Amino acid sequence: MVPANAVQPFSNSLSWVIDMDQAVLFADRLGSELIPLTERTSVALLPVAGKPMIEHALESLAKAGIKRILVVVSPFADEVQRVIGDGTRWGLRLTYTLTRGEEDPTAVIERLGTRLDGPIVALRGDLIHGFDVPAWISAAETPPADSVWADADGVSAACGIHRAGALDLTPLSWPPTRREASATQTAWIPVAAEQVRTVQSLAEYHQVNLDAIAKRLPGLILPGRQAAFGLTLGRGSRVSPRSLKQGVCLVGARCRIAPDAELTGEVVISDDVIVDRRATINSSVILPHTYVGELVEITNAIVSANTMIRVDSGAVLQVTDACLLADLKQATLSGGIADPVHRLLGTLGLILSLPLWPIAALAALPNRDRGWFDSITLRGNKRDIDAFGQATRRNFVAREWRTRVPILRALPRLLAVASGDLRLVGVTPLSPEAADGLGDDWERIREEAPAGLVGPTQLDVPMDAPFEEKLMSDVFYARQRRIGRDLVYLLRGLLAILRPASWRPPPRRPGLD
Repeated sequence: MVPANAVQPFSNSLSWVIDMDQAVLFADRLGSELIPLTERTSVALLPVAGKPMIEHALESLAKAGIKRILVVVSPFADEVQRVIGDGTRWGLRLTYTLTRGEEDPTAVIERLGTRLDGPIVALRGDLIHGFDVPAWISAAETPPADSVWADADGVSAACGIHRAGALDLTPLSWPPTRREASATQTAWIPVAAEQVRTVQSLAEYHQVNLDAIAKRLPGLILPGRQAAFGLTLGRGSRVSPRSLKQGVCLVGARCRIAPDAELTGEVVISDDVIVDRRATINSSVILPHTYVGELVEITNAIVSANTMIRVDSGAVLQVTDACLLADLKQATLSGGIADPVHRLLGTLGLILSLPLWPIAALAALPNRDRGWFDSITLRGNKRDIDAFGQATRRNFVAREWRTRVPILRALPRLLAVASGDLRLVGVTPLSPEAADGLGDDWERIREEAPAGLVGPTQLDVPMDAPFEEKLMSDVFYARQRRIGRDLVYLLRGLLAILRPASWRPPPRRPGLD
């Protein structure tokens, strides 16, 4: 006679699983063991291989044919609901219930009364099930027990089915419990222990990300497309395959990786990340909305905004220099120098520059047959109210002396500063066509800063640099803009008059001269 709790062979029969279309998904971990990552978000929303943990669980349940899911949440409940919504993108119908966090799962469900009836699939959505969950659910039909649970080498894998008898969801408790060998009404089906990741430390969180992209957790569905051997890209991301020197890398959605950045080992880069020129990332995890600065080297670490966590030592480093690491989601800027001050300084600069205007006229003299000035339409800082009541930036016509000497050519733009169309310090002014072509969320971040005469892009990025490089520089400036830095850029702009490069014409290009 076979005991009820013995491991049974897998079966293809789905006689009762077919009728089961409901599940309960627990995502109420408090996450103190993962601080500082859980100071601003829930454990269930921490990304693993480009997706929040809870999304991996939802995908498994949807693949198993589950339709109705009750999601049990606690910390950051509003954020969890905002991220996964009502489940329609997976073909699911989600409802929610709130707990104090890490409560007894049995007591939580009993409080709901009749909200759940019939057999249910039970799962935790704040850890990683790297095995084939749908196949396991199919196999769980075999044992003639009231409940069937996944056994990861003697420890509950927090995945099971309850179909009859007294409700007992103890195997879903947090932290994970060891299986009860004496429970005759419960059956246990083994799964590979190395494919169940409870993520109870920062080091384990780092490792589960690397294992996921290296396909050591075959039950997970990785997002993105294969752009090159070992390189997977999310929607709207731009990465040169040459950046991946060796190993495997997953890059999330809407990321920008500089062509000369280097990615080595196993690297996970989440959504909305910017990696600047000549940065090096090795065997690390970069979390969403992070800026990695020029020449920064990151090895064996987790990086979240301006926080770096060294996995080998456990050290947590808060980086205060925004040129090294920065948060692209949390705006750290104030209003900068006030607009009236810019206009006053622009007028003063215009007056002080008057001795240079006759020199500019002499430089433009050879081109007088085509006119003294070039006219360019740019998107400025003044606002109009459209038919829908939205404030939109107004276009203006900027004039430039028809000369190839940079400092002289730009003199008339001081008129735009005095009129308020430009500021002295800001992002590079764009043509209306270029500004309207900024479709990605990260690109539109530059709109948070005014268009200016000088700035880091105008001063530090070569004139012939790709538009993408200039855009990344503008976005970084927009997120990290402060009054002190604006004053530094203003001073550098004034000193540029003394630089020989400001008086040296650029190389001639056909059609422009």
